[in-house]
Amino acid sequence: MAEGLRERKKRQTRQYISDVATGMFMERGFDEVTIAEVARAADVSVNTVYNYFPAKEDLFFDRSKGVLDRLSRFVRGRPAGESAAVAVLRELREEVEAVSPRVGLIEGYDRFMRVVDGAPTLKARLWYMQQEIHLDLEETLREETGAAADDPLPGLMAGQIGWVHQSLMGWIAQQMLAGRKPAEASREALVLLDEMADLLGEKVLNYAVRATD
Repeated sequence: MAEGLRERKKRQTRQYISDVATGMFMERGFDEVTIAEVARAADVSVNTVYNYFPAKEDLFFDRSKGVLDRLSRFVRGRPAGESAAVAVLRELREEVEAVSPRVGLIEGYDRFMRVVDGAPTLKARLWYMQQEIHLDLEETLREETGAAADDPLPGLMAGQIGWVHQSLMGWIAQQMLAGRKPAEASREALVLLDEMADLLGEKVLNYAVRATD
């Protein structure tokens, strides 16, 4: 369905507010910028900002929406004969090889992480997002395998698979903060992924294999 004029206007307004806020956060730090200042800079009311972004942290993490169900999308999209963990490893490897911004391999990512590091509420939100990713993946694995609601295995497997993703993202963030070039870091990240794959047991690597026709 084509986007209507009203919907497009709302999307553009939301994006503009987010862009203005992001620039201010990057320049001055998260805690030093108020919602009222963002509203003035974007030439909208404070209520308008809150209508689009219920919390200040939502302004900063506005581009992270696709992250929460990311691992689940990798698992649901796996081909026949591939397990959940192997699917995630493959998808992450492809993004690293492509030097993708989706895994933090982009100039300026160090600035983003420094803002996070300087704001306790952003670090708390990041931790909360990691928990949401885990719970979303656990539910997906439960659905994909038909596991019972009281079966602990999907949660345990989600923890193992999530460890790969979290460890990779954390390592890349450290490299960007250290001033490494994205292309250079990507080569070492591929080696790291291989090492993490070796650390996963056969039970994890063979869990939730999609049946062949």
